[in-house]
Order: sequence, then structure tokens, then C-alpha cells
Amino acid sequence: MSNPLPPELLRVVDANLNRLKEGIRVIEDIARYVHNDKELSTSLKNLRHQCRIEPLEELLASRDSVNDVLRPTMKSEMNRTDLRSILIANYKRGQESSRVLEELYKIVEPALSERFKNIRYELYTLEKKNLLSDLNA
Repeated sequence: MSNPLPPELLRVVDANLNRLKEGIRVIEDIARYVHNDKELSTSLKNLRHQCRIEPLEELLASRDSVNDVLRPTMKSEMNRTDLRSILIANYKRGQESSRVLEELYKIVEPALSERFKNIRYELYTLEKKNLLSDLNA
């Protein structure tokens, strides 16, 4: 089955799907290896595994990371002072990317749009629990 989105949007989907999974993975690894938090790590792993779009080959074919106009590192990306700032940045990265995917799929595949909406809301919930528990620790 081919992707129902027009080919010109597949690059947007590919970039945001990668950004979403990468953001979740950064948070997951901090929860797992730094905080030894099995519950949060497992929740994030399960959430990351929900972040998929088939067929992968169409997304890979649309990828053009060499010519990405924002490929060079921006100053704001270097403004990380501690693990908390890394967590915040990656929660936001995941939330924003899931919102882009949610919006794009509203027009062609509402069930997939709903999945990305649910991922976004789960990230909001995990962010609150994770970051507030850090403050109280």
C-alpha cells in the first residue's frame, strides 16, 4: 500500500517522523541509563514503537538530508546547559513533530492522524510527570 499523501509532502513526513522518534529516544535513554527509571523507559519505548508509517521505502526515497536548508547547527540547538534542558528540548521536539504528522494525515488518513495526536498527548503527560518529579527529587 502506498502512502496516501502527495509525494511533495513525504519529505516533511520523513523529517518529522525521524525527529519524533529521535526526541523520544533521547528522553528514553536518559530515563533508562541515567535515572534507572524502568517505568518511564518502558512507556517511552512503547510510545516510540508506535511511531511508524508504511511503506518505509517511500519515505526513504523522499529523503534529501544533504540539501536540507537548515542542516547546519543553529545557535539555539547549542543552548543546552544540563540534562533537564536536554529533556525539555526533546519533549518539545517530539510534541511538535507529532503535531505536524497529525495535521498532515488529517486530510488523507484520519486514523493515523489520531495515532499521532495520542502520541502527542502522551508526551505531554510524560513530560509533566518526568519534569515535575525531577524538581521534587
